[in-house]
Amino acid sequence: MPRIEPLPRESLPQYEDTFRAVEAALGVLPNSTLTMARRPEIMEAFARLNAVVMAEGTVGGVLKQLVATVVSGAAGCAYCQAHTSHVAEQRGADARKLAAVWDFEASPLFTEAERAALRVARGAGLTPNAVTDDEMTDLRRHFDDDQIVEIVAVIANFGFLNRWNDTMATQLERSPLAWATDRLQDAGWEAGKHAGS
Repeated sequence: MPRIEPLPRESLPQYEDTFRAVEAALGVLPNSTLTMARRPEIMEAFARLNAVVMAEGTVGGVLKQLVATVVSGAAGCAYCQAHTSHVAEQRGADARKLAAVWDFEASPLFTEAERAALRVARGAGLTPNAVTDDEMTDLRRHFDDDQIVEIVAVIANFGFLNRWNDTMATQLERSPLAWATDRLQDAGWEAGKHAGS
């Protein structure tokens, strides 16, 4: 059960444009958005930031979603792991790569560049932050400074979302919950407090 109930979408017609944009990007309107809508200025500001950070830029959208999945896993946020993995598949991520994301160091499915980005994401998701100078040097071998800013922006964006959704015990929506239950459980994923009642 969520610690704060999301507002009903139909009670917020004035934000329908924002809701449609979020839904178009993710395939579903997250309950986290409807909870943030209790303070519309927070919801709208975050929706804009998230749209910019997660848009395909000089770093591809699939890699951004994989970074988001790994940082969310390191932080322990099952809600965000379900969403980011589901969106990664929608954006064209190979199902085998998604299944192997926690074994990225050893899996032949990942490039050295992807490993470098995912290593930084994993370290950044820990408290305290465990990213080393060597990991950043390795990241720089594969990405320029502008791309590194994009990757770290994804990590920081999910720092907010991981803490938001775990603190609020946000209930997973039907499609990402079903997807994660089907595809992530073999890797140890559990919905936990995000399963709802």
